[in-house]
Amino acid sequence: MEVMPVRVVPLGGLGEIGRNMLALEYGDDIVVIDAGVLFPGEDMPGVDFVIPDITYLSENKDKVRAILITHGHEDHIGALPWVLQKLPVPVYAPRLAHGLITVKLREHGLLTEARLNVIEPQMPFKIGVFRIQFFRVCHSIPDAMGIAIETPVGTVVHTGDFKIDHAPVDGKRTDFASLAQIAEDGVLLLCSDSTYAEMEGYTASENVVGQALDHAIGAAEGRVMVATFASLISRMQQVIDAAIKHSRKVTVVGRSMSNNFKMAVNMGYLRVPPHVVISMNEAQQLPHEETIILATGAQGEPTSALVRIANGEHRSVEVGFGDTVIISASPIPGNEALVSKTIDNLHRQGAKVLYSKIAMVHVHGHGSKEELKMMLSLMRPKYFLPIHGEYRHLVAHAELARDIGVSEENIFVIEDGAVLEITEDYGEVVGTVPAGPAFVDGRQLLGPEGTVLKERRKLGHQGVVVIVATVDRCGGVSVGSPEVMSYGVVELDESDDLHEKTSDKVQTTLEYHLNKGLEYGHIKDKIDAEMSDFLHENIRRRPIVMTHLDVV
Repeated sequence: MEVMPVRVVPLGGLGEIGRNMLALEYGDDIVVIDAGVLFPGEDMPGVDFVIPDITYLSENKDKVRAILITHGHEDHIGALPWVLQKLPVPVYAPRLAHGLITVKLREHGLLTEARLNVIEPQMPFKIGVFRIQFFRVCHSIPDAMGIAIETPVGTVVHTGDFKIDHAPVDGKRTDFASLAQIAEDGVLLLCSDSTYAEMEGYTASENVVGQALDHAIGAAEGRVMVATFASLISRMQQVIDAAIKHSRKVTVVGRSMSNNFKMAVNMGYLRVPPHVVISMNEAQQLPHEETIILATGAQGEPTSALVRIANGEHRSVEVGFGDTVIISASPIPGNEALVSKTIDNLHRQGAKVLYSKIAMVHVHGHGSKEELKMMLSLMRPKYFLPIHGEYRHLVAHAELARDIGVSEENIFVIEDGAVLEITEDYGEVVGTVPAGPAFVDGRQLLGPEGTVLKERRKLGHQGVVVIVATVDRCGGVSVGSPEVMSYGVVELDESDDLHEKTSDKVQTTLEYHLNKGLEYGHIKDKIDAEMSDFLHENIRRRPIVMTHLDVV
């Protein structure tokens, strides 16, 4: 049997934080690791999420056997509702991630068709030619896993997101015994989390956050509000524990937070004594110093509970002098401005705000330099692929790999879409596949960047001109003067002379093309194009031109 190379195809997460997805291919079999989202930038108007472009997988859908999930964070599971509609393959996930995915797919009406499987660590199973084993790692969410995948040419290890935490909140430490056994059998390729490859030393334990939350809640005089990720189950437990200690009741606001909280309680991931969690109506009957609100919005998402509260727009919750707001998360790259604005608005309301820059109310869930070096030293891979990070993070991680003895020629710093082929004897990048961002608006997938997003950007930067002209159906002539309305085009709005010139130009263009006997649809297109050129000539801008012909 001919031994072919294994192909590694990152479709998201390399050169960026989020949108994680990596395909592993051998012959007629493909397994996909993770399917996450990325928060949109300010240059993506109307976009709710950015997800991987799965064109390559769709073109090879007969080969795709399964999606493997490392843990339940949005940047690893958030794209599943859209991916599974195109690729209805089985999903294998740790128990908590399975619960979070179940909630998500139910919200999208996709649960009945999904093929979800719960996996346990240290229980190998086969998918196509691959033998797969999950192993436990520490992260900022319970049930985080790495994956070892045996291929016909050697073992590929994907660490997932990890740090070395000797005192995790749930008491489940990284499974070094399994890692040692995998290493003993030999690791062909290591794909490892690079998010904090620039940070010196070790990442602090989650227990540090618990102590900081306990202190902050104990010192607070009025109402306490804690904002964090809806999937950060460990952080929810720390808030519950502090509430019990300081005789406060907890109420949960935000749809995703509420759904995940209920799921985690039902599955046993949250330990909540009776009567600690109360409804918002019940909380409003209590003195502020006896309540804690657990909310979404730690990333400044415009529709989140925290942002609506900060803007004074929430129907049930207000904050003011004497209240303490704890933002227990670090801004994801690209969200800094939104988070800063939210903090400013909370201060304007009179609240005291604690966040990661001024208090230890959050630690990240990713290993720093010494932990990354420990993983490299333990795995001793022949080839190394830094993943999950912006490009500078990948470069920094590659330097660590060189420091611990991985050969320069065996380290691959690549980005999304690159196709890496490896065998026992060689490794090389052999080409690229489509891997740009795809955009989600509401529940609609816009696909890779196309007309809709380009038009939105143009509307935002250039404005729009609407032209309404009336045409006599019988005589084939224009009736009256065309009406020109502009939105966001300052020059046209403020200059009566230019506005008149524009109307006259529309009239001339309309009559010219009517005399040529063109169909009304073609005339509309001609006016759109010619007025775009006319406006550019006069105001050096190209607003979107929309012409309506009213035929009477």
